[in-house]
Amino acid sequence: MAITEDLRKTLSNPTPLYFAAGTAELAYQQAKKVPGLVEQLRAEAPARFEAVRNTDPKEVQEKAAGRAKEAQAAIQAKVTEVLGNLDTDLKKFGETAQDLALRGVGVAAEYAVKARETYEKVAEHGEETVRAWRGEAAEEILEVAEAVEPDAEPVVVADEPAAAKPAPADASAKKPVAAKKAPAKKTTTAKKTSPSAK
Repeated sequence: MAITEDLRKTLSNPTPLYFAAGTAELAYQQAKKVPGLVEQLRAEAPARFEAVRNTDPKEVQEKAAGRAKEAQAAIQAKVTEVLGNLDTDLKKFGETAQDLALRGVGVAAEYAVKARETYEKVAEHGEETVRAWRGEAAEEILEVAEAVEPDAEPVVVADEPAAAKPAPADASAKKPVAAKKAPAKKTTTAKKTSPSAK
């Protein structure tokens, strides 16, 4: 039974979905920047092409060969230094290895905490995004409903009983105004009363 409860709890957790929505929203925001970058590259491209055309291949080859020789000399010097300073004391080597392992565990734990914080921030952003999407979708549905049946009263979904709302005296004289509400969380303990019960 514990496995079933764990599965149910895991599958009913909306945080991964909010994380996906937040990631999609952040990717969309970054994608909006692409046209500006393309225009910038398009403006800079002729100058860069001209610079490449004006360079001498022999100069580039000489610079690359010089850098390769410098890198080879630096690597050789470093290897010689490391091998010359190699500590052969096994006890000291063991302590150093243990210290490095402990540091590695600490760094891994720090990264895990940072990853969790980032995950939660993106999930919160995703939750806000989903709320915004839901609000926009509700507004669009109300607009479509008003366009299809302009004289009909819009249906407002809420947890409040229908009797709590005042009825208009003349339905043709007043047009109802749909109020934008944040989606309310439903609870299983709330009792709903019918208008005839009062």
